[in-house]
Amino acid sequence: MRLLRSKGVISQEEYDSALRDLGESSGMRAADGNTFVLGKWATTLYGFVETDAIYDTTQSLNEVAGNTQIARPGTFAGDHNRLQFSFRNSRIGLRLKAPELDGIRASGQVELDFFGGAAPASGAEATVFNNPVLRVRHMNMKLETPVVDILVGQTWTLFGWQAQYLPATVEIQGVPAGVFSRQMQVRVSKTVTTSDVTFEAALAASRPPQRDAAVPAGQAGLRFAFNNWTAPQTVNFASTTISPLSIAVTGDVRHVRLPEFSDPATETRGKTGASLAVDGFIPVLPGSKESKGNSLALNGEFSTGSGAADMYTSLTGGVANPALPTPMGAMAPPAFDPHIDNGIAIYDAAGDLHLVRWTAFLVGIQYYLPGTGNVIVSANYSHAQSPNTRQLGAAARTRHFEDWFDVNLYWDPLPSVRLGAEYACFRDEYNDGAHATNQRGVLSGAFLF
Repeated sequence: MRLLRSKGVISQEEYDSALRDLGESSGMRAADGNTFVLGKWATTLYGFVETDAIYDTTQSLNEVAGNTQIARPGTFAGDHNRLQFSFRNSRIGLRLKAPELDGIRASGQVELDFFGGAAPASGAEATVFNNPVLRVRHMNMKLETPVVDILVGQTWTLFGWQAQYLPATVEIQGVPAGVFSRQMQVRVSKTVTTSDVTFEAALAASRPPQRDAAVPAGQAGLRFAFNNWTAPQTVNFASTTISPLSIAVTGDVRHVRLPEFSDPATETRGKTGASLAVDGFIPVLPGSKESKGNSLALNGEFSTGSGAADMYTSLTGGVANPALPTPMGAMAPPAFDPHIDNGIAIYDAAGDLHLVRWTAFLVGIQYYLPGTGNVIVSANYSHAQSPNTRQLGAAARTRHFEDWFDVNLYWDPLPSVRLGAEYACFRDEYNDGAHATNQRGVLSGAFLF
């Protein structure tokens, strides 16, 4: 793409737009992406081949740990370990660009990984790990105009201003307490850039947390970046780029509507929830593309709200609807279908509807060793806690809070190869006071293209 820009095939604006779209997967390598040109149409192929070896001290987690609860000690899963080999985090993407017309730039993005289908189950591991199913990560079209930019399709949610603030970790994301979600949406945004400051504002109507709500979720955000204060930033495992000091504030409002807690249900019960996220990236020891070595940066995120479990990975907190009363003469209570994913809205024992509430934060540090900056060390800590899971299920099954931390080492022996190692510790506290801990070790390698 850098060559296409120098030859005038694409404009500086088109070049900058492509780097933003590919940055989460390719980082600084995006400028050298494999781009094929036919006339004034351009297609960029990008992605990486990743292999992971993951050891856990319990049998609680798949490759993606997310916010999955750790099995309690004294249970079979809590007392036995696990080893997983996987390439399912590998991904492949295409970015397609149409010729600019009257100042309007149109582009499309298709990005896939291999996490489709069911999670590994007893008797099905060979199928899941050796012949995984392709899954859509991004599938969208974007129109960039002199007035506003419009995006339609699946991409990162605006909440948390993803993927700009993902932590530097070898762990396959999302990580505990970190906002991590891609949704179908319609987004309108505006970016104003000066030599010193970039200001962004955006509004989005997103896929609702349940289709029976009949209204989309609404999200809004503001972001400020100070362009002359920069440092290298690694997001997730494969991507390292140069980023400025920035802060983003985003919000989410959604409505849910469940069948009443009775059999048969004839009416609905509704609740409206709101959430807030504040994210930041702070260069402490500055760095640039030409000088990454001996640079240091901090990243952080605070989020709080209700009914937003789908904005995180595998966050349910162990909550569950109680059983309906057993009819006279019946052997068991009737089944209750809430028409919504678990962990968002739950009935209590009295039949009152509640949105599950969470407050979370995540902080990280990343340091690029002196020299070329091809050796990176990072560490992260996160905490998520709920004030109301205690009343939304059995105390021995519901999570009060979770703590997570990790330390990571990255090494780039070649520009196209990244190796990484991680140690992580997951610690759950259940609402009955019991604690469950899982320790994880990860070795990863990626070939980037």
